[in-house]
Amino acid sequence: MKILKKLLIDKKELKKIDFAMLLTAILILLYGTYNIYIATNSVAGTYYPKLQLIWLLVSLISVYIILLMDYRQVYRIVDILYWIMIVLLVAVLFTTETKGAKRWFNIGNFKFQPTEFAKLTTMLKISKELNKVDGDLNNVKNFFKVTIYAAIPMVLMLLEPDLGITLLTFSIVLGIYFASGLKIKVIVGGFASIVGFFMLILTTNLAPNHWKNRLASFVLDEGSELGIDYQLSKSMISIGSGGLKGSLTPGFFQRIPENYTDFIFAVIAENFGLIGGIILLVLYGFLMVRMLRIASKTEDIFGKSIAVGVFSLFLFSILQNIGMTMGVMPISGITLPLVSYGGSSVLTTFISIGMVLNVGMKRKTSLF
Repeated sequence: MKILKKLLIDKKELKKIDFAMLLTAILILLYGTYNIYIATNSVAGTYYPKLQLIWLLVSLISVYIILLMDYRQVYRIVDILYWIMIVLLVAVLFTTETKGAKRWFNIGNFKFQPTEFAKLTTMLKISKELNKVDGDLNNVKNFFKVTIYAAIPMVLMLLEPDLGITLLTFSIVLGIYFASGLKIKVIVGGFASIVGFFMLILTTNLAPNHWKNRLASFVLDEGSELGIDYQLSKSMISIGSGGLKGSLTPGFFQRIPENYTDFIFAVIAENFGLIGGIILLVLYGFLMVRMLRIASKTEDIFGKSIAVGVFSLFLFSILQNIGMTMGVMPISGITLPLVSYGGSSVLTTFISIGMVLNVGMKRKTSLF
């Protein structure tokens, strides 16, 4: 009986769970899964949608386990989780190169991508270090002490190379820094330094050619000469053909490589039009407002930083992914949260949502 009680969420705690937020996340995933089916059924039947639903089940079990804990108990093991991921990020650099990168551990038919989880452990570590310095990042010593823990995993991500998740991790850190009250001039200066750094490595032999090509395609509009704008041109045609309510004879999306992962928004826009895209954005907006609501009502720095970090993760991912399908952002390989196909992405996204739900549920208890 004691074991059973430990596996059940207390009724009082159960009432504090933001079920509206959780159900919205599930609804977004189901919407995405249906569009994955549309994109892949002609060549793979129900293979990818079934896998996506299996990952949903695994993710919901993970969320339940997270809700059984208290996020401030996780505070005690953040360092262990962080350094385990650092070791994995180093180890993955010694694996076999796939498509010009070393990002995955192959375990049978399963691929494990440590960067997906590293962005979360980095968020937790930054939140913990920020809590240690009482949120005072305008102190130079504190700023560099916290920032070094953000820099280590991002440098390793760049070495793989994985520019997309590096930028995503950077956006998470940036959001946390902004919410902590770091001076705007420091944020702008830091952002300018990062942009300068990327421009430097992209114009030298330090960066892989496909990074240089993507940057040239976006900034210089040289996609036709470089032969790398095929995805983007087909995506824009697909989105445009959707009109207001969706195309009567959809099919352009079938010509888009990775149409069920990075470019899933083009599938949605072509099949359901502007209205379908707006529905998705409204669902995202509701989800993110609930995150900010939890952040605003959480007093401790660790919990607040987690909620803000996850909000930043969603904000940047959505803007970047949808923007790149329309040609207003460079193609980076960042997936659309809960909508794009991908086991690691779905699992880590639900884990992050579970952490925010936990913060909202436990914020009135005291462990610190």
